[in-house]
Amino acid sequence: MTDTLHGYHGVLLDVNLSSGEIKRISLPPEDAHGFLGGRGLGVKLLWDRISQPGLDPLSPKNPLMVMPGPFCGFPIPSASRTCFVTKSPTTSPISSKYPHASTITYSNFGGFLGPEIRFAGYDGIVITGRAASPVYLVIDDEKVEIRDAGKYWGMKTDAFDRAIMKELGDRRFETCYIGPAGENGVRYSAILHTSARGAGRGGAGCVMGSKHLKAIAVKGSQTPPVADHKRFLTALEDVRASFKKYSGLANWRRYGTASALISSSDNGTQAVKNYREGTFRDIDKIGGVAAEQTLWVRDTACFCCPLACHKTGAVRSGPYAGTTHDGPEYETGTMLGANLLIGDMGGLMRAIADVDNLGLDQISAGNVLGFLMEAHEKGHIDTKFLDGIDLKWGDIDSALKMLDKIAYRDGVGDLASRGVRALSEAIGADSKSFAIHSKGQEYAAWNAHTRKTQVLCYVSCNRGACHLNGHNPRSQNQYAALDSTGYCRFATGGFGKNGITELLSAITGSEWTEEDYLLTGERIYNLEKCFNYREGFRRRDDQIPDRFFTEPLTEGPKKGAALDREEFVRMMTGYYQERDWDPQTTKPNADKLLTLGLDFAARKI
Repeated sequence: MTDTLHGYHGVLLDVNLSSGEIKRISLPPEDAHGFLGGRGLGVKLLWDRISQPGLDPLSPKNPLMVMPGPFCGFPIPSASRTCFVTKSPTTSPISSKYPHASTITYSNFGGFLGPEIRFAGYDGIVITGRAASPVYLVIDDEKVEIRDAGKYWGMKTDAFDRAIMKELGDRRFETCYIGPAGENGVRYSAILHTSARGAGRGGAGCVMGSKHLKAIAVKGSQTPPVADHKRFLTALEDVRASFKKYSGLANWRRYGTASALISSSDNGTQAVKNYREGTFRDIDKIGGVAAEQTLWVRDTACFCCPLACHKTGAVRSGPYAGTTHDGPEYETGTMLGANLLIGDMGGLMRAIADVDNLGLDQISAGNVLGFLMEAHEKGHIDTKFLDGIDLKWGDIDSALKMLDKIAYRDGVGDLASRGVRALSEAIGADSKSFAIHSKGQEYAAWNAHTRKTQVLCYVSCNRGACHLNGHNPRSQNQYAALDSTGYCRFATGGFGKNGITELLSAITGSEWTEEDYLLTGERIYNLEKCFNYREGFRRRDDQIPDRFFTEPLTEGPKKGAALDREEFVRMMTGYYQERDWDPQTTKPNADKLLTLGLDFAARKI
């Protein structure tokens, strides 16, 4: 690595909403070299900004970072992802001496925002403080303004997206924003882009709402610098040629992630009926084939992406005719469909549209609904508890009513806005066994009865339960580096053997090998772990609900499957040992941290 900063503007935009101060601060070369950008650079900045554990995630001091990676802004296929990094309002340890202890969180989306931030001349945006009244941020190259958003506060995302573009008067602006859920402090609210791309996991939208920040609009006219232009063009052409040979390209283009709806159900690995089952009998009604035949009208792609996996559908008949929105894809189709036993495509699309329009995390929202349906079915709660809503399996109308209550924190929606753990603590009985979360964050759409590696993926993730964490240390390191570079996981097969490191070398002027790349991911993953450990997270927090041990699947190809508790304990011990973390406490070994260049973190924990 060199001390010269190539491939970056070397500038971060620093905005304090309390004081109104806007600064351009230098990006230290060692941070760019050591943490790349995106998730990794956000983690390093969060560590630097939060010097002591226990900060309230909704404090004005909690920074919200908007971080594109070093690939963003270049015409690299499938490399436009933007990561939001902050301290999570959704997670907490079982016990800690800090009342506001929580994990780091990071959540990203594709689209066009990240490239536009780089076009405007910034390697990231850091937002602190809390505005006295609702505002939005407008960035037009070096011109940055904090504008009044009072007339927009309360708007749902579809209406706001149209209104803000009309006011800006320039379609070249790219925007991200929150809906009523984020404004009202729903812990699992999302940040939306293009009305349907969402950074939902971990409650970044809740943090944004706590700052009275409705939206960010960005437009730029610059291009990121390249260290070796000729080498970059050669590497870019090689990658483009590799994408043409990518075996998964046709399937991504045709079905997007909806292709997994049927295959996952057929394999018994889908979240069905609040994770009680792994196979959904009506999956053919909401799968990719049905969507292609009856629903989808348009494919859309992110910036410079050949996959075009984003599908827009229009409901043509039935009570929800006229609903037009993106979806279904795997997570939404499962969490708002199979997990709730909803097999009506029109109703499913209405639920997907409502969740995005309200600004909720699709995954957590579907999980909360499933938990409430089961608690109601078992008699732990009644319709009075649910404010008169007869919330039942397969009932789309009652699900839509509950989503509205959650977004506005109305009645039972206030408690439900805090997630399944809070609901379980309030309801009691045996509800803890079917409150499907880890560290307070709800599981995603993959069941864990039959997949030990999926369990490890969920419980070892530094942001709480996450299906995109990786199933072993090597894949976790790889994904951490990937999230920091800015390219899409769906496209990894298109980059060929050395495409990523060759592009990175050409852009930054530093020689990157696969070993360097994985080491950077390991550095990022360990710094996240240090942040969480300092907050009080220990091995006791790396647990999964009893359901997966004690309630075997009762139907489908994996009927009878359940996890073995002793095997789970052995697996986790082996994981900590491979990570070089203390198997009793999960504290990272000091020598390991020093080897990774994390001596500053080793001193803190």
